[in-house]
Amino acid sequence: MTRPVLNVRARARSLRVAALAAVFVASLAGCGSQDTPANDAPNNTSSGAASTVSGEVTVFAAASLTESFTELGKQFEAANPDAKVTFNFGGSSALAKQINEGAPADVFASASPTNMKQVTDAGAATGEPTTFARNTLMIAVPAGNPGGITGLADFAKDDKKIALCAEQVPCGAAAKKALDAAGITAKPDTLEQDVKAVLTKVQLGEVDAALVYKTDVQSAGDKVEGIEFPESAKAVNSYPIVPLAEAPNATGAKAFVAFVLSGKGRAVLTKAGFDGP
Repeated sequence: MTRPVLNVRARARSLRVAALAAVFVASLAGCGSQDTPANDAPNNTSSGAASTVSGEVTVFAAASLTESFTELGKQFEAANPDAKVTFNFGGSSALAKQINEGAPADVFASASPTNMKQVTDAGAATGEPTTFARNTLMIAVPAGNPGGITGLADFAKDDKKIALCAEQVPCGAAAKKALDAAGITAKPDTLEQDVKAVLTKVQLGEVDAALVYKTDVQSAGDKVEGIEFPESAKAVNSYPIVPLAEAPNATGAKAFVAFVLSGKGRAVLTKAGFDGP
């Protein structure tokens, strides 16, 4: 009469062992999901994995970044199909002022550390800005050089029409450094608020010469010719970038900055004529 009781107990013990084994396997699965490295998360845009970046990403960027950042924006959107990059290009000083006055923006890319400092000093940036490129000035003249410009000395001549950026704009501050290094007092006929406005004067043949970045000369194609000058080495501009503290799309801001700093971003900037940081 005792043998049936032993069979019942054996079956009960087997059931308890099976249940404990199931709990152990489930706990291992839970631990595995918790230990997944953060870098394998789906928002790692540089890995080629699906991205969680979505919504509008608003980037305030120096005018000299127009062509390169427009291309970077297209590539970023291709990597993040649910995101849309909107740019506000202009003089870095004007952009810094807009940001400090509360303009909604996610990222600021300046053509000068000076204008970036205006934003960081106001507490409008998240973390420390990162330099991502450098740029050098060139003399720009209309195709064929009708004014016969040969160097910086021509910028002091009354019979030459000259365009420069205003001094509060990075390209204007750099121009002043270069002219001071050459011991030349320029006589500009017009002072513009960003480098693209200066470049337009050259393209239209409204001036004989201007000081712009070498990237702008390159972007203008055959409409403009560039003349190098040794004093440009005294006025190299560094370009910092940073996510903004009040970014409406903080995730998108960090992702875009990371994209600019990535190998793909470096390739686009180098193709546009920028030097490395």
